[in-house]
Amino acid sequence: MPSSSPSTYVTRHTRPEHPARRLVCFPHAGGAASFFRPWARYVDPSVELLAVQYPGRENRFREALIPTMNPLASAIADELLTLPPLPTVFFGHSMGAAVAYETLLRLQQTGAAAHIARLCVSGRSPDGAAGPAVQTDEELVEAVRCLGGTHAAVFDDPDLRELLMPAIRNDYHLIDSYRRRTDAPLLHADVHALTGDRDPRVTPEEAAGWSAVTSGSFAVTVLEGDHFYLVPAAERVARLTMEPVEPLPV
Repeated sequence: MPSSSPSTYVTRHTRPEHPARRLVCFPHAGGAASFFRPWARYVDPSVELLAVQYPGRENRFREALIPTMNPLASAIADELLTLPPLPTVFFGHSMGAAVAYETLLRLQQTGAAAHIARLCVSGRSPDGAAGPAVQTDEELVEAVRCLGGTHAAVFDDPDLRELLMPAIRNDYHLIDSYRRRTDAPLLHADVHALTGDRDPRVTPEEAAGWSAVTSGSFAVTVLEGDHFYLVPAAERVARLTMEPVEPLPV
């Protein structure tokens, strides 16, 4: 069974003896590293599959939540710097797309991102969804239900709801208060945006806005489904992240 590495932000889902590449996955708001555990069945055996574990959930349940982007992305970057360099892809879904982007920016600023070949951003536009921030727990529950995904059913269980709500509340506050810097340096890594064709949070056209954050190549893939299109399409998405993609025409 996969276990956490000494780096508390990193959970290892595969441990190839001689890894050739690395895939680092960043979960959505309220999500955890285990969301990406099924991907271990779909990536090539030579791929080291890692998932970021935010504080306040699963094996880090008793740790303090981090309510803002800057300390979270900086802490993740610091721990990823302790890993030996490998050709690497970042994949982030929803809030995780923004966390992955900010983490990569920090790694690039240290000069330690040359081995990171691609950023895959899923279910989010570069500047997030428009609209008012959710305020009450009832609004949070309704927002999560509208998006679908694995959390929706657990709200019917009062005990599970009580366990999950602090992390969800924290993460929605984090991503609602986050604003991407318009003067941020361009990424050197290629960027691949993925989204569902019925995602209420981001249209394919909005996802294409990620092309503005990189000097590398850019591609968009639209798959069938809602905000959590990647759950039924886990195998295809896992494989897409590690495969070459055709850039959009200039």
